[in-house]
Amino acid sequence: MIWGTIRRKVASSQVLGQAWKVRHGASTQSCYRTVPKEALFIGKGFECVQSSSYHILLGDHVSKTSREATSLYQTESFIRLRNRSFSSDSGDLVEAVVPFMGESITDGTLATFLKKPGDKVAIDEPIAQIETDKVTIDVVSPQAGVIQKFVAKEGETVEPGVKIAIISKSGEGIEQVAPSDAQPEPPKEKESAEKQVPKAEPAPAKGTTAQPKPRAPSPPPSPKRVASEPQLPPKDRERRVPMTRLRKRVATRLKDSQNTFALLTTFNEVDMTNLMKLRSDYKDAFVEKHGVKLGFMSGFVKAAVSALEHLPIVNAVIDGDDIIYRDYIDISIAVGTPKGLVVPVVRNAGGMNFAEIEKEINTLAKKAADGSISIDEMAGGTFTISNGGVYGSLLSTPIINPPQSAILGMHSIVNRPMVVGGNVVPRPMMYVALTYDHRLIDGREAVLFLRRIKDVVEDPRRLLLDV
Repeated sequence: MIWGTIRRKVASSQVLGQAWKVRHGASTQSCYRTVPKEALFIGKGFECVQSSSYHILLGDHVSKTSREATSLYQTESFIRLRNRSFSSDSGDLVEAVVPFMGESITDGTLATFLKKPGDKVAIDEPIAQIETDKVTIDVVSPQAGVIQKFVAKEGETVEPGVKIAIISKSGEGIEQVAPSDAQPEPPKEKESAEKQVPKAEPAPAKGTTAQPKPRAPSPPPSPKRVASEPQLPPKDRERRVPMTRLRKRVATRLKDSQNTFALLTTFNEVDMTNLMKLRSDYKDAFVEKHGVKLGFMSGFVKAAVSALEHLPIVNAVIDGDDIIYRDYIDISIAVGTPKGLVVPVVRNAGGMNFAEIEKEINTLAKKAADGSISIDEMAGGTFTISNGGVYGSLLSTPIINPPQSAILGMHSIVNRPMVVGGNVVPRPMMYVALTYDHRLIDGREAVLFLRRIKDVVEDPRRLLLDV
């Protein structure tokens, strides 16, 4: 049983004793207003509509000028509150507000409006986009109707619950700009003749000599351009564009990584012959059974899991004066999108097979590309893999993704002459790089870690035998 008390300011001091209308199940008791300033709710679940002054209730609020529908639900250990703004006193206007954006996100930037005042919108149709440090979130219309006006501007910083638009369900009261108001009055072309005719100078008096007019001082000669002076491009050929919140967040995190970690990178090369043959031999059967293509990324994820299990220090992280050893393996996959770099996480990668890894990577990559990936899908991660080879990178030094301690960089596959069995033969080779925090990971562990990845990729049978 849950007791909830909502205090209300009431103009009259009379006890009405009239029951409020409550919709409830068979096990829900009634709700009465028995005291002028208090209403006591008893029951397992109820829902009522009321007007009240501003009060804080379980982290939410009820607006003073709007009518709110408030619902309390009882679970085994907590109460959950949900509210939704309804129409004003006229019953026609509704407000579109910024939605909840995630536990770690307190505000965002109103990036753009997808509609204009006067446009018709359907219920749950996006009307604006909020750009946060990690993802872009849509603001949807709570009701079908016509946008009356916007009450926020693009570029403003907004918080969850902030009102950004007023929507009329009937479409009444929408101001239309008249053509006469939109176009300014053209300037007059004709001027009076008096203004065009110059005034005559007065004649000098008799017996006097006309004084010559003083000459205007000549402008100083312009300095001659020195031959060595650089020719700068004009400013009209430059554009200044504000950084998106995602780009600013990425820039801050990468710079913090450089300032915090003792970054060091070690390199090796991998012969991709056996992994490519495995993929070629079983790609059709793999697609037929699992419905997803077999790529190289799943092989490197399995190799990274094996290396992390052999060298758990790479999966650890420094926290103050302590080292946190994480007994789980969540692999972050760096994905480049038009809006910036995002790093979705493959959870519990140590317990997944090739098909499960490929399916999860494909799902996360599609969400990242269309902007529908959530905060939870990018939170955490104990080790990152970045594949610059898809863009043609031959060699690079990746930067650690905080709060991790290492990152693996994959690169493009290039046929190079290699000595195999005393003979020079062409082999598909890939350079791999491991950037690690040298404060925690010694060079020995880093080299052995990268060597383990090389051994598993070059001979995937090691995964079956655990050798």
